[in-house]
Amino acid sequence: MKLLLKNGTIVTSDKVFKEDILIENGLISKIGKNLEIDKGEVVDLCGKYVMPGGVDAHTHFNLDVGIAIAKDDFYTGTVAAACGGTTTIIDHMGFGPEKCTLHHQLNKYKADAEKDAVIDYGFHGVIQHLNREILEEMESMVKDGVTSFKAYMTYDNKLQDEEIEAVMERLSSLGAMTTIHAEAHEEIIELREKYIAQGKTAAIYHAKSRPLKTEVEAIKRMIEMSKEADDAPLYIVHLSSGDGLDVIKKAKAEGRNVYAETCPQYLFLDDERYLEDQDRGLKYIMSPPLREKSNNERLWSGIAEGNIQTVATDHCPFDFKLKKELGSEDFTKCPNGGPGVETRIALMYSEGVGKNRISINKFVDVVSTAPAKLFGLYPKKGSISIGADADLMVIDPEKQMTIKHENLHENVDHTLYEGMKLKGYPVMTISRGEIIVKNNKFIGQKGRGRYLKRKTIF
Repeated sequence: MKLLLKNGTIVTSDKVFKEDILIENGLISKIGKNLEIDKGEVVDLCGKYVMPGGVDAHTHFNLDVGIAIAKDDFYTGTVAAACGGTTTIIDHMGFGPEKCTLHHQLNKYKADAEKDAVIDYGFHGVIQHLNREILEEMESMVKDGVTSFKAYMTYDNKLQDEEIEAVMERLSSLGAMTTIHAEAHEEIIELREKYIAQGKTAAIYHAKSRPLKTEVEAIKRMIEMSKEADDAPLYIVHLSSGDGLDVIKKAKAEGRNVYAETCPQYLFLDDERYLEDQDRGLKYIMSPPLREKSNNERLWSGIAEGNIQTVATDHCPFDFKLKKELGSEDFTKCPNGGPGVETRIALMYSEGVGKNRISINKFVDVVSTAPAKLFGLYPKKGSISIGADADLMVIDPEKQMTIKHENLHENVDHTLYEGMKLKGYPVMTISRGEIIVKNNKFIGQKGRGRYLKRKTIF
């Protein structure tokens, strides 16, 4: 029941120091120099970095979008997450049957995760329709540990603006967070119909039908709405553009209660990917779409400056084979989403810290500490402190890797980052004091993950 990590370089969101970590009964019990134990396991980290385990606040496991089901369930998805250094996920639940209760989806997802998940997990609520009963039910959902809820401004179950404002007001009164998929639906539909009518069906027209202004307009509307709802806490998921960032930056400077998340795909990839031949551009169909390359560095600057708080994945994996079958003749038929839960931390370390885009402390903050704080898990998660869960990742800063689909654990037939050369890679993952990944091999048990009853923070 004891695990002693010796000679590691501890990195938190604000410190770098060399001390040992003693873990007992799944918790961090001591941090200090020259610690010793008479019984238990001792691991010499030989100076490698030991950091709080990653917290991915945006995954989609078991997602059923009607025309397709995401390839990762709560077993394969959390194994992949763990192999990439992530020890906690917060999954965005998908839509349920028409007019279902909020608890319908929570109960379904908890049952799926309980038997399969190998790391700890929580859920964001999803609001697919609104009435008095749903507004009332939010209180019991918050008591059950669901302290953030997602509303969509697009897709079939989108909410109208006045409904979203009612959601914001209600959640704010409960101390909970409203998270928003921000895209202007009406313009997107108009553009999609125009391109299809003109026979413009290739993957690039997915991006052209969801231009940058549809995100920017939607973010502006939501920030203004949050202000009108007595500054209700607002979290913009998967921010994809520098112009959208500028809107958020201005709102934060005015003291607005707004937070932003981006994803590796918007930091590393751009819209030229949609032009790849043999329908390979379909791999990158996701919403919002990849943007022009100039947005990559603008988003990196947003992270460095603190205007983007978290980097999550929006992991939503559909096989390329299926995307081609459904979307090769019409981009609107292609399921939206891409994989990334396993590669997030390595990409952010190698290309963020390694390329001096962000500090090592900012890296820890955006992949672990900040999402834990924003979503009611800190300090049990996202920290290295006495009494915290012993959720840790060990990164070897000298380890060089080339991302190859064949070496990943994600249950999908491709990776968006094939061939990228990285320096610095997770070599050990510890969840509640148990070593569950060693040198890219999962050695834990199916179903060992626990449901996290999250706190309110507002």
